[in-house]
Amino acid sequence: MRKPIRLMIILLPALALLAACQAGTPTQQIGVEAQMNGKPYRVVTMGELQTMLESKDFYMVNVQKPFEGSIPQTDLRLPYDEIGQSLEMLPADKSTTLMIYCFTSGMAKIAVAALIEQGYTDIWMLDGGTIAWEEAGLPLEK
Repeated sequence: MRKPIRLMIILLPALALLAACQAGTPTQQIGVEAQMNGKPYRVVTMGELQTMLESKDFYMVNVQKPFEGSIPQTDLRLPYDEIGQSLEMLPADKSTTLMIYCFTSGMAKIAVAALIEQGYTDIWMLDGGTIAWEEAGLPLEK
């Protein structure tokens, strides 16, 4: 009877330590980190953006030109080539999370570069743009 008690005394702290280690395991991050001019930004899939929109806590900007429709909950339409001249339309706090998208991602990449140049530090971009959104059967606001 003493052996099972000794075994429990040895195993309980080990199990507690194992549980504590697993509890500290980081959750999966959304998106992947990319670099633009040596500065980081994140690229998300259409599915990840859908999940993010369920509890939206970011500022979403459609930078496509010409305009062909916006993803619901978009905060601003600002053509990619007008960002430098229209900074007053963007959040003044340059640490605000900005989600940038366009038709396919080409204009969004140019916009990301411009925003990084202007000092914005928490930039996210939708990979595949509104094309990926529509191909998934999701609506655009025209």
